[in-house]
Order: sequence, then structure tokens, then C-alpha cells
Amino acid sequence: MRRALYAGSFDPTTNGHMWVVQQGARLFDELIVIVGQNPHKKGAWTIAERVAILKECCAQLRNVEVRHFDGRYLVRVAAELGARYLLRGLRNAGDFAYEQTIANVNRDLEPQVETVFLVTPRELAEVSSSTVRAMVGFAGWQDVVARYVPSAVLQRMKAEAP
Repeated sequence: MRRALYAGSFDPTTNGHMWVVQQGARLFDELIVIVGQNPHKKGAWTIAERVAILKECCAQLRNVEVRHFDGRYLVRVAAELGARYLLRGLRNAGDFAYEQTIANVNRDLEPQVETVFLVTPRELAEVSSSTVRAMVGFAGWQDVVARYVPSAVLQRMKAEAP
């Protein structure tokens, strides 16, 4: 069985994240999506809220499971869960440089776990959670943000917007 992990903060989940999840579901027998907290970022939603939203977004993907991440090295979690692959999405050269460094460190820690990179389509290359969060609050933000996030995320954002 080919099992992969795809991890992120997903705060909020974007269409770019969902593209990677959909491709991972197609490429692997099982994809575990791990929601974590980046200690260098202040999250808008709790991990439990992000897990719930991602489960809703992934409901139609039978071979995708969503879990939370407790702060251990992801590559060690992958090894413990029997996942041989870490799935990562790349939007640009900056992402590649960062992800290549992490992949090399992960290989040092767990040589049997490979990192697989997927290059996102051009129309999703500029989408990031930070950018989406920065768009909220301006006049007409709902129409703009709707282009970049799944409907479950947009509905949640609308419900919480001032």
C-alpha cells in the first residue's frame, strides 16, 4: 500500500491545498492530511476547527483521512504511521528552495521516507493562506476570496466576519 502524508497549517484551507489533496488521493492508495500549528504564525482558527473544515472539504475523497499534528517531526510521524511518502505542493522557486532543505533534513532523519513534490497549476500559484486572510474585510471581499477557497471555508469566513 502506498501511503502518503500531506501536512500544513491549513489556516485557512485554500484551493491550492485542495488541489494537492486531490492529486495525492489520485496518486496514493491512502493520503493522511495532517493539520498542524506553525509556532511562528498566529492561527485564526483552532486546530480542531481546521480539522473539521478539512474533513468537510475532503468528504468525497474515500482514501483521504484528516488528523491533527502534535508538534513532532513530521517525517517521524510518517514513519510511525507506515507512510513512505511526504507530499508537498510547490507554488514557486522560493517554495522549492525551502522544501528542498526540509526534504534533505527529513532524509537524514528517516531515509525510508521520500518527499514527493507537486507543482501547482499556474492559476493557484499565487494563493496562500496568508494572502487569503489579508483579503478579508475589504468591501466585496467575499467575491474575491471565493475564487481562492473551497465553499466550506468561505461559508465559515462569512459567518465569522464582522
